[in-house]
Amino acid sequence: MKSAIAKALLSIEAVFLRPEEPFTWASGIKSPIYCDNRLTLTAPEVRTQVEEGLVATIKEHYPECEVVMGTSTAGIAHAAIVGHLMNMPMGYVRGSAKDHGRTNQIEGKLLPGQKVVVIEDLISTAGSSIETVEVLRAAGADVLGIASIFTYGMQKGLDRMAEHKVKNVSLCDLDALVEVAAETGYIKAEDKEKILKFRNNPSDESWMAK
Repeated sequence: MKSAIAKALLSIEAVFLRPEEPFTWASGIKSPIYCDNRLTLTAPEVRTQVEEGLVATIKEHYPECEVVMGTSTAGIAHAAIVGHLMNMPMGYVRGSAKDHGRTNQIEGKLLPGQKVVVIEDLISTAGSSIETVEVLRAAGADVLGIASIFTYGMQKGLDRMAEHKVKNVSLCDLDALVEVAAETGYIKAEDKEKILKFRNNPSDESWMAK
């Protein structure tokens, strides 16, 4: 599945690999990769592949799931589609509580003790994913884990998830993506090492050296 999803993401340019002309993230980090999984929503064939992949992941790794909850905002649409395909309740977690009305941070009905899977589009350092999990846990949910579309596999993200005892299963990861990209000629074979070196230490810009 990882290779198939990698090919799909590259085909619609939901993932850009550009080691010779790095992107600048909001944090200021220079990156050879930029990921925008929102583009999967406007590509019906890829969207179907992604949502069916998430459904299969939940059935295999989280068979006790009773509710799916999307992260705000990129995970909301995916959670809605997955919930529909699985005939299962769906909701989402806001980045912060509303400042009006019922001041909800969790949208949708959630009962204490319900078994929840979080739907996430992208995991880098895992900060927002962990925050979502902790909000759900504080509300009494039994969070089984995360089902995500893509993960960079950054050590900081892996350490955070281990610290908070959060399981994540991704449809695709950076290792699979660079293999497919090199095989298809999207990047040069020697660029694989650069991209993985960036992933292993994003703050070290030596990967950009010629």
